[in-house]
Amino acid sequence: MSKNNLITVKLFDVELGRLGFDPDKSISFFQYNSQYLQSGMYSRAIPFVIKRTETTQVFKAYGNETFRGLPPPIADSLPDMFGNKIFNEWLAATNRSLSAITPLEQLAYVANRGMGALEYEPAKKLPKNSAIDIQGIINVLEQVLNDKSQASGPALNSSELLNIFKIGTSAGGARPKILVSENKATGEIIPGDLAVTDEYAHYLVKLYLPEEGYGYNKEKVEFAYYQLAIRAGINMMSSKLIDDKHFATLRFDRQHGEKLHTLTATGLTGWDFKSPEYSSYEHLFELAAGLRVPHKDIQELFRRMVFNIVFANTDDHLKNHSFIYNKDENSWYLAPAYDITYPLNINLKYTHLNRALSINNKRLNIGIADILKIADQFTIKNPNGIIEKVTATVSDWEQVGNDIGLPGKVISGIGSAFVML
Repeated sequence: MSKNNLITVKLFDVELGRLGFDPDKSISFFQYNSQYLQSGMYSRAIPFVIKRTETTQVFKAYGNETFRGLPPPIADSLPDMFGNKIFNEWLAATNRSLSAITPLEQLAYVANRGMGALEYEPAKKLPKNSAIDIQGIINVLEQVLNDKSQASGPALNSSELLNIFKIGTSAGGARPKILVSENKATGEIIPGDLAVTDEYAHYLVKLYLPEEGYGYNKEKVEFAYYQLAIRAGINMMSSKLIDDKHFATLRFDRQHGEKLHTLTATGLTGWDFKSPEYSSYEHLFELAAGLRVPHKDIQELFRRMVFNIVFANTDDHLKNHSFIYNKDENSWYLAPAYDITYPLNINLKYTHLNRALSINNKRLNIGIADILKIADQFTIKNPNGIIEKVTATVSDWEQVGNDIGLPGKVISGIGSAFVML
């Protein structure tokens, strides 16, 4: 591989290999570092898609919007919908266009700030800010997301957008969010790209923007779902509301003062989360089995599947399921659940609620027989007991919603979508 226009991919300060990209053909090239391969270190860190060979590998099948021509485990580091919006606005403020930025250059901006533990060099040098102003960030985001910067008020400046870009583009998904770190001793909140140490609790914060026009707080809905999921026995990171309106959850990729290598189901496999071809719970269970996760994780995955069905979380796509690599044991395990919420707008009427992940080849009208077929296929212990416990949690919905101040219309609207198995 030519040394021109290459990105070095690192994990835990070890060079895994180098990545090249042909913008004319939207294909990428990856070559492992021979010393890394010969060491045998972290041999299961990238278990699929990129073969463990010293020869240069060409990736031609990933030229779509999800992967942008990159190998899926590396494309997992790219910003998603919200991140790209902010990135695009920042580039526009500096008289550049996202279409002129190659995926490699975007990875150079991600550098060591991405989710998980993969890092990219050489990194684009960006100034650091030691303070964070959530309300100031919201004011900027309201302009960006509503395209009002040109219609009224002063134009957005590049420094404001850069501050959000650094702490808001790494986390995936469509909702406005930032990454912050809270000093455990003082409570001081700093941007999430500054520290990894155990002195801080590291949070992903989903921001409530009234200007979005839902008429209710979707972050409070997610906090209510978090409480229900915990009651149903689902493993999630500790979460809270900031200022009684922003949803903050501890990051599972920043624990005990170090970065944890995490990949989504899409990143691990190359299964495009936007395509129905592989978007099924059967494939997700097969992936977990292929990673040789502990059987308790298979049980946990079944519990999450049941919860998502009962509580009408239809947006349970392949990027909303992740796995964590244990570098000491060279093994994988299921990451804590995240993005569990009611994803729809209660003010709209829906004639069909197709699920992101199918069950028994069905995305509608999934019943207990379909669920038990999965249980039988993947040797789930006491599936009926799991179903009963999750279903029993429905009775807590109204109390949980009232306790955190959700309007009655929201409580009843969401509750009407629940499925009693």
